[in-house]
Amino acid sequence: MSKKKISYQGEPGANSHIACNEQYPDYQAVACRTFEDAFAAIESGDVELGMIPIENSVAGRVADIHHLLPQSDLNIIGEYFLPIHHQMLGLKGAKLADIKSIHSHIHALGQCRNIINDMDLQAVTEVDTAGAARWLSQEGDKTQASISSTLAGQIYGLDVLKENIEDAEHNTTRFVVLAKNGARAKQGDGKIVTSFVFRVNNVPAALYKVMGGFATNGINMTKLESYQIDGRFTATQFYADVEGHPDDEGLKFAMEELEFFTDFSRILGVYKAGELRDQLT
Repeated sequence: MSKKKISYQGEPGANSHIACNEQYPDYQAVACRTFEDAFAAIESGDVELGMIPIENSVAGRVADIHHLLPQSDLNIIGEYFLPIHHQMLGLKGAKLADIKSIHSHIHALGQCRNIINDMDLQAVTEVDTAGAARWLSQEGDKTQASISSTLAGQIYGLDVLKENIEDAEHNTTRFVVLAKNGARAKQGDGKIVTSFVFRVNNVPAALYKVMGGFATNGINMTKLESYQIDGRFTATQFYADVEGHPDDEGLKFAMEELEFFTDFSRILGVYKAGELRDQLT
């Protein structure tokens, strides 16, 4: 019997690959070149699920996802919080004192500034952390290193020259798990998160009035982000996470009030909160 599959963006050994392995160990993780490819694999039925990063506690939101999610037919069915640990990897036999430059994704480089500055290393931007490890394994230069995961080091046969070199101990990425026509979590089944997008009407205080509906109904909104759509500064869309189920009385009233002041809204998912949510939000 063939394994179920879960897609992720990046090369083998990426943090998204680690999230797939940890949360869905019985699934086959499928690497995709782009987020669009990862979404397409779910929509076509080639894979059952997708593990997609939506925000990082240090680097902030993953902007592409806020545009791709509302345009897709996919639903959020879960979330997963992955603490990020960056390793300095080198070729077999390389010594820490000999390293002159270090390669990785721009966010990983930014999250490891202290050691890069302390060692006076040249930082070189690569497409992703796992790709930097693959590049290093092929380059064969012992003065080069990469910032990648332990898994990437194992895949590409590299040594860990220095462990956990990230500047911030709280460095964590939040992933959402996507499925096609995914079912909503049941009301009352633990802590529930509802994610949705909306566009407010172009009238004074529209956003204020929308937010008032959640405040007066006692709804805890844990995230609200705005971003431009269609290349227009006047066309602003909002992404929001709230605690609660749409069938809960308070959230039901708040969502009904939201409809009065918006010209578009869509619930992206109703799902159980991740295990680390209470510690990180």
